[in-house]
Amino acid sequence: MKFKIHLLVLASCILAAPPLVRAATPQQKDYLSAVEADKIRDAETVNDRIKLFLTFADDRLKKFQYELEHPSPNRHGDMLNSLLNAYVGCVDDAADLIQLGIEKQDNIRQGIDMMTARAKEFLAVLEKLSTSGPDRELYKENLDDAIEGTRDAMNDAEKAKKKVAPPPVRRKN
Repeated sequence: MKFKIHLLVLASCILAAPPLVRAATPQQKDYLSAVEADKIRDAETVNDRIKLFLTFADDRLKKFQYELEHPSPNRHGDMLNSLLNAYVGCVDDAADLIQLGIEKQDNIRQGIDMMTARAKEFLAVLEKLSTSGPDRELYKENLDDAIEGTRDAMNDAEKAKKKVAPPPVRRKN
């Protein structure tokens, strides 16, 4: 009788406990909306994913500038910092995809070119904000991280340009 009670208690504890091993589901980045995550997932090539991440980074930077010009009445500092963190996440993911494309020997020339061009634009905006942006004390640390991350991504893209094989040249006979 006691054995059955102990067995029943043990079985109920095991069933009530949360599972320790969860199914391997791809994690959604916390700075991407569900629609954006679907677009990244549905992109067919690494090049397309790089372009999407850079587009999302540009969107975050524009939202950051809008928030500076039109401050929300509540949680203004939190909004600014989260937008900068989301921007850095997008740029970092694009840089990671460039490295992945190089390892896989994919044709990512367009993505690399877009990264170098957009990173220069992003860096100009960020550096302007670091010198003359309003409410700098609210987001100074994250802004410095964003500048550093953008510089790193730009340098990685410049190095990647040298590693990627040049496009084939057709010879005329």
